[in-house]
Amino acid sequence: MTKLRASITGVGGYVPDYILNNEELSKMVDTSDEWIMTRVGIRERRILKAPGLGSSELGSKAVLQLLEKTGTHPEDVDLLVCASVTPDHQFPATSAIICDKVGLKNAYGFDLNAACSGFLFALNTASKFIETGSCKKVIVVGADKMSSIVDYTDRTTCPLFGDGAGAVLLEPNMGDEGIIDSILHTDGSGRANLYMKAGGSAFPSSHETIDNREHYIYQEGQTVFKAAVSRMADVSAEMMERHNLTADDLAWLVPHQANLRIIDATAKRMGLDPSKVMINIQHYGNTTAATLPLCLCEWETRLKKGDNLILATFGAGFTWGSMLVKWAYDGDKISK
Repeated sequence: MTKLRASITGVGGYVPDYILNNEELSKMVDTSDEWIMTRVGIRERRILKAPGLGSSELGSKAVLQLLEKTGTHPEDVDLLVCASVTPDHQFPATSAIICDKVGLKNAYGFDLNAACSGFLFALNTASKFIETGSCKKVIVVGADKMSSIVDYTDRTTCPLFGDGAGAVLLEPNMGDEGIIDSILHTDGSGRANLYMKAGGSAFPSSHETIDNREHYIYQEGQTVFKAAVSRMADVSAEMMERHNLTADDLAWLVPHQANLRIIDATAKRMGLDPSKVMINIQHYGNTTAATLPLCLCEWETRLKKGDNLILATFGAGFTWGSMLVKWAYDGDKISK
């Protein structure tokens, strides 16, 4: 019996125009280009500077590009899932704002938060709506304005993050192409190592939380690094073993862009040549839920129908996972 699969049939991406490079950042905090490049491999990141604009601005621009490239009419979209840790508001959902901005009149939407693993978790969730036949066209968007929660006096975290968004269109496929398998994990015992303390129901906003600078990212760098290296590499290797894949069988590794050393360790564990690894961290930094779709967007013209891709991620929570995707179209044939 032929299985109905959810296939990625298009990608879109957006990053703001403003570039915050290491030289400029070193004037804001005690750091340097050499220090940042040696430890994480980031040279610059994009920042959404205009006041009053949030993640929905980034996400809507990525979705509009996706709709144009794929020739999709907004009213034909059934569902939009938005992954983000920096929603415009606590409510309404950022997905609702994006739907309104891009004209998805017949779609419903919801937000999903799994930190840096958000896009992968959202992609897995959205695929089920296709596989069950309840939806025909689903958009998954990862959008984060990380600059809104970065403390630019904290030299350990401010070099890491940037703003951006990426989106994909999912449609049904009765062939071999599509989302083949996913392995997802959550371990909440790691939550104290990477989080934003205040702003939720446990620690509502107050003068005290603001004075204590508790509305910014807090990270225990070494603990997070060690967990990310082992778990992202393990789950990627597990996906290969589960499907009897060798490095020769894989066209690309699409890794979360948090740290170049983590990416290198994952590729090495998989036995992959560096030429098969999508890396753009040097230009954008860690855009959280946007890193994976931004990679797919940047590499789209090099993707071929039938290519085997493994998407891999690690994020706060802790959350981590991998996904095996057989690419559904020749990217160089998509109009720009």
